[in-house]
Amino acid sequence: MPKRDIKVGVIGAGTNTKKMHIPNLQAIKGVQVVSVANRSRASGEKVAKAFSIPNVADSWEDIIYEDDVDAICIGTWPNMHAPLTIAALESGKHVLCEARMAMNSLEAQAMFEASRTHPNLVAQVVPAPLTLEYDQTISGLIADGYIGELITVDARIAGSHFPDWDSTLSWRQDRDLSGNNIMFMGIWYECMMRWVGTAKTVQAIGQNVVRHRLREDGRRVAMTIPDHIDVLCTMEQGGQMRLTVSAVVGHLPGVDIYICGTEGTIRLHDTNGVLSLQAGQRRHKKLSTVKIPKSKRGKWRVEEEFINAINGREHITHTDFATGVKYMEWTDAVTKAMRTGKTVHLPLEIDY
Repeated sequence: MPKRDIKVGVIGAGTNTKKMHIPNLQAIKGVQVVSVANRSRASGEKVAKAFSIPNVADSWEDIIYEDDVDAICIGTWPNMHAPLTIAALESGKHVLCEARMAMNSLEAQAMFEASRTHPNLVAQVVPAPLTLEYDQTISGLIADGYIGELITVDARIAGSHFPDWDSTLSWRQDRDLSGNNIMFMGIWYECMMRWVGTAKTVQAIGQNVVRHRLREDGRRVAMTIPDHIDVLCTMEQGGQMRLTVSAVVGHLPGVDIYICGTEGTIRLHDTNGVLSLQAGQRRHKKLSTVKIPKSKRGKWRVEEEFINAINGREHITHTDFATGVKYMEWTDAVTKAMRTGKTVHLPLEIDY
């Protein structure tokens, strides 16, 4: 008897869900996207019409507790990731959850524990996609001893915008919706974890250059999530990391990352929005461009990996819940270090 199709329900059809998750899931043989619930029924109907999804649900409960749905794709803001994920797993549904994993590490840990309680179900967080093409090459160079022992990761990540005093409030700048996530900080830490592992200690300072923003209703709101931050870490493997993340520094290049060791240096940087990888050892006079064979270039295959894992064909690598907890703990550590001015040690000790 042929195996029936995997039926997926979508809760929260934001930009990435509409651009990537829904069309990529629909392109996989043996998968049906059967229902969608959005912030309003009207917006859900627009998504359903655009992607020929047969059912529009009035609430997320209608999808999670539907017996005919096998898997849930969660595309909401982080404030709903934990309750939706835990409810879905307890209802016997596989989960693909949009990044960032949760509001904070306590929620992330609860999601992880729920996934461990249901080991027969697939639980995946959408991975940081920015360096997928380069990760295998960077990790391979480091593993092969190209840089020797790590001395430092020196990274600057910028939105390359000057401060906008009339800017409106985004959900990313609203702590009630985004939690302790700060700009694109967690995304880049996840990338760096693939290369050099996790941090052992965290120090941080940050500021709100744009101190107030306007809601859609015109109300002025004080900002509590920084728009410029500097983080200093010691790494578990040895060495240090210095990370600057900013959305207000004008002409600063968008990405410039140096991985410096006792024998060599790797640089990942962008030129006009296009990333380039360079490397050089002590015997070289300068860094040279690294040519990456097509076979070593990673790519976005989130939905394929999710469905393959459900069908028992592969395990989740990008990104499992254990990894998500680690970057959420680091995110919490950054927030705590900023607020206290103290060095925060990882992993965090959580008092349940």
